[in-house]
Amino acid sequence: MVGELPGMSLKAIGIVRNEVKQPSRRDYAEVVSEIIIDTGLTEALDNLDEFSHLIVLYWMHQLPAGKQLSLKVHPMGKSELPLVGRFATRSPNRPNPVGQAMVRLLQRRGNILKVKGLDAIDGTPVIDIKPYIPGYDSATDAKAPPWIANQ
Repeated sequence: MVGELPGMSLKAIGIVRNEVKQPSRRDYAEVVSEIIIDTGLTEALDNLDEFSHLIVLYWMHQLPAGKQLSLKVHPMGKSELPLVGRFATRSPNRPNPVGQAMVRLLQRRGNILKVKGLDAIDGTPVIDIKPYIPGYDSATDAKAPPWIANQ
């Protein structure tokens, strides 16, 4: 037991705008979104357009809050895949519904970032943006279990 864990608070830095209105299992690779950043943070975006890709962290706000989560799940709900710990999956249902996506930056206009491949729905709060740095954000010796290939 870790003991009492500290509380936390987050503040959205922006919001996602796109045509996806409801959460769904779909291919988001071609979805174009705009991330509208708080105007007070516009200067923090300077030079971000020198990067081709970004890492976007967002809050999956439409997931049911306070829902008791099972600690073991079948990845992607597929019973033919092994039962694994929830943290060994990319399930959106998590103790903290933080989403992460690596997206292509298409354009920056002031406080608006136009991106492609963001798997978030319209109205999703954005909590952070980081530049994708080749070499730093990829592991050359990464491994994954065999069942990943079956997804």
